[in-house]
Amino acid sequence: MKTIRRLIYVEALKAVAFVTLGFLSLFFFFDFVDELQSIGRPESLAYGPAQALIYVTLLIPSHLYELLPITVLIGCIFVMARLAQSSEYTILRTSGLGPWRALRTLLLLGVGFVFLTFAIGDYIAPASERTGQLLKSRYQGSYSLVGNTGAWLKEKRENVSYAVNVLSIARDGSLKNARIFEFDANGYVRKQLVASSARIFDDHWQLSDVELQDYETRISAEKARILTTKVPQLDWPTTLTSEMVSVALLRPDRMGTLDLFDYIRHLEANGQTAQRYEIQFWRKVFYPLSCLVMVVLALPFAYLHFRQAGITTYVFGGVMIGISFFLLNNVFGYLGNLSNWSPWLTAAAPGLIYSVMSLAAFSWLVLRR
Repeated sequence: MKTIRRLIYVEALKAVAFVTLGFLSLFFFFDFVDELQSIGRPESLAYGPAQALIYVTLLIPSHLYELLPITVLIGCIFVMARLAQSSEYTILRTSGLGPWRALRTLLLLGVGFVFLTFAIGDYIAPASERTGQLLKSRYQGSYSLVGNTGAWLKEKRENVSYAVNVLSIARDGSLKNARIFEFDANGYVRKQLVASSARIFDDHWQLSDVELQDYETRISAEKARILTTKVPQLDWPTTLTSEMVSVALLRPDRMGTLDLFDYIRHLEANGQTAQRYEIQFWRKVFYPLSCLVMVVLALPFAYLHFRQAGITTYVFGGVMIGISFFLLNNVFGYLGNLSNWSPWLTAAAPGLIYSVMSLAAFSWLVLRR
């Protein structure tokens, strides 16, 4: 069995590595072509081809995390189909490789890919993408990571609540165009702070070039007024840390599992909806397990015959299955967010569906053959 496992593992690893390299090369090329429009702009003359190559390279771990389940499926399907086509798998079956032993062998291989996917998605990809975004902002002046409106955060205190908006990150890592809205116990706006830049320290934010607007509406409507004061610098005490701001500025699917969990607790403590982040949290938990689903889905291809159709047809079918899993995973995420489904069920449903399909196909082929 050691020889059989070594044969299957070596062939599968080589096939998965080859397919992964091909997909990553395509994504690298497309990302670099997309970055060509940012090179040589008047506002970012320092951002040249070398910086674009570094930025695109730093995006590779994120693409690798997204592609691993699909490339595992395609690589394993190719290996299983090739072994069946050359009758090697028939020889392995006569040598004692029963269906359940083959299933255990592939599941052990899938466990290795699960740990690899988890490590890349939870540690390497978030750090790499954050470094790439900061590098790009350093050469382009500023960079907004979550769209034109920036990131919104909320903080509650005894009788006061705050809503904080951060638009972008500057070259030196400071926050640009920070706005802070202060609300009283009744939910009315009491003050607004508009700062051109802000730096985050342990227990406060240091605001620069601040415009303070004080809304005096507690007096009669005829005498209500807005007092505007400008100060060069102001320290605003807060519990919002740089980690919370970084989490808010990143896309949820690019965060680590622990970062998502801490941010969900922060949102719940401040009375904010966390449905979107809860779905992403459970997707981060279940997504690496999809590698197990993929290796199980590839095993039935070893029990097929190739007299009528070539191996390329089955490999193409594997590509379509992998793409359909990726699409279903994204569709369930959007539907769960819109329909307010249970987050863990929304994240686990695609994997459960494909697990049932793969086990049904495997059982049917084993019983039929």
